[in-house]
Amino acid sequence: MPTTTPPAPRAGDDDGMARRRFLSAGAAVAGAGGLSLAPSGGAAAETAPRGPNIVWLVSEDNNPFIGAYGDPVARTPTLDALASEGVRYENVFSVAPVCAPSRFALLTGVYPQECGPGQHHRADARTPGWLRGFPAYLRAAGYYCTNNAKTDYNGPFDPAAVWDASGKQAHWSRRPAGAPFFAVFNHESTHESVMFADGTPTTPPESVRLPAYHPDTPTLRRDRAHYHDQMTTMDAQIAARLGELEAAGLADDTIVFYYSDNGGVLPRSKRYCYDSGLHTPLIVRFGRNVAHLAPDGPGSVVRHPVSAIDLPPTVLRLAGLDVPAHMRGVPFAGRRGRPRRYAFSQRGRMDETYDMQRTVRDRRYRYIRNYLPHLVYGQHVVYGWRQAGYREWQDLYARGELNGTQSRFWRQKPAEELYDLAKDPDEVHNLIDDPALRTVRGRLRRALDAHLLDTHDNGFIPEGSPLEGYDASRAPGAYPLPEVLAVAGTAIRRAPENLPRLVAAMRHDNEVVRYWGALGAVMLDAGAEPAADTLGRLLAHDPSVHVRIAAAEALARTGRTEQSVPWLAGTLAGHGHHRVRLQAVAALRNIGDAARPELPRIEKAAVDDTDGQVRSKAAHTAAVLRGEQPDIR
Repeated sequence: MPTTTPPAPRAGDDDGMARRRFLSAGAAVAGAGGLSLAPSGGAAAETAPRGPNIVWLVSEDNNPFIGAYGDPVARTPTLDALASEGVRYENVFSVAPVCAPSRFALLTGVYPQECGPGQHHRADARTPGWLRGFPAYLRAAGYYCTNNAKTDYNGPFDPAAVWDASGKQAHWSRRPAGAPFFAVFNHESTHESVMFADGTPTTPPESVRLPAYHPDTPTLRRDRAHYHDQMTTMDAQIAARLGELEAAGLADDTIVFYYSDNGGVLPRSKRYCYDSGLHTPLIVRFGRNVAHLAPDGPGSVVRHPVSAIDLPPTVLRLAGLDVPAHMRGVPFAGRRGRPRRYAFSQRGRMDETYDMQRTVRDRRYRYIRNYLPHLVYGQHVVYGWRQAGYREWQDLYARGELNGTQSRFWRQKPAEELYDLAKDPDEVHNLIDDPALRTVRGRLRRALDAHLLDTHDNGFIPEGSPLEGYDASRAPGAYPLPEVLAVAGTAIRRAPENLPRLVAAMRHDNEVVRYWGALGAVMLDAGAEPAADTLGRLLAHDPSVHVRIAAAEALARTGRTEQSVPWLAGTLAGHGHHRVRLQAVAALRNIGDAARPELPRIEKAAVDDTDGQVRSKAAHTAAVLRGEQPDIR
């Protein structure tokens, strides 16, 4: 398939101007080839004016558990001082509540769902040939670019081609004499994995505040206190990096960004499309000699929404470069664009567990659309469940010891959610039906719909389909997204009276439309019984294996298991694509006891499958069917 060309600047973007130009006339795409970028040290470096040094200090998996953001328990003197010397951004959100798709956006300036399956965690985005990691533009302008050390870009990006140096020894100090630098340092001291071990925290557990959705248990208090300790450890690491700049006499010529790759990491944060999973800190300090590039003076606070996707174009602007046409972000420093009104985020598959959410946040409200509402929020994720807090919370629910607010995480989702963060920072009061917020609801719905269409969101294409990817999904007629959105919007209402519309979708000539028609039947459970004959024909004859998986699950939910369950188990055992096998075992997990006759084949997959995520999902499914773990669905 021919490679598409980058998009032209669009009227009505957040910036409101033709800011999406290529780096220069030499950056135009030649046919299906890549961008014409001079290597570091080439002609571009000889003629370009010297820009400021730029450093990214990145922490992992944390909300703003920082004193400067008003956290009364935080012990973060370095970050508090950095905020007093720089600009603190109050409402900053990652594009996904997990690292890999978030880092795709941070590297490219493009949303991961534009290049399916990049919206999923641990995937390989199908990117157009012209898409580059944005440090390529800096290198062409003479910057020395280093990354220390995490990559995890969720796409086909070779670190050796993106960076001058990438690894644990990569450092700006090794740059050529006189070269400006862009340096990234990643700090793992706040990563989710630090929560897997027991220990006695230094922060008093009784001093922390638990959100309303958590039961008040010693485990959850201990873990939250321990995380504050890890934030203090990270703060000291940031101090060491800042000290290196001071010692080298470079602080006055350097712009320092501190931010987190996504929110988290305690239960119902990382992986979930609430502020707890998406709200991140961002502090930017402008050295004395580059202070004119700051949006405001030291100690100032910016309160309009900022998205992580704004970081790449901001760096380019600070370096004095134009922003490529395909980048989605709005520069928030240097030569700025019009402040954005909305920040958009999404969730896809997390490791071995599928879900699909899309969300938009303005300065006060968050709107969430759940495209798989029949699945509970708290689906088991093997890696996350290594936290004792998840296991304890689930056990308390299984024993009936939680109140309604604490129980909600273990139940199915509504189609839509709306929260007023000014009054409800824990996001536990869904106001979607509040008549007083009718205007807000409509405005945010429209904003999200426009975003889905503008980004040609690939998330509605089942993973593993040949239609995924920037180029494939944009081929004429391949992916009629407006029709798909209409069917998906009908499906998530879970209304039996809509079944005829879903059946009509199942007869469509496009497989993604048929897929969402069949998924709508899945969401209706036994209410899809009148469509059983249509579903049976799909299972027997549809050319798309993804449509057949959805049809098989729908049939099993109506009680027709004779053909559907063995077919799912056979697909798990024998299909050549690991994501298809994962979807088959996910369907078996979702139908629960009806899958019990196929327990031997599920147990075999848990041991023998060549893909780790399939093994994980099969092992959990087998444990539930054997009664060894709660059947939460």
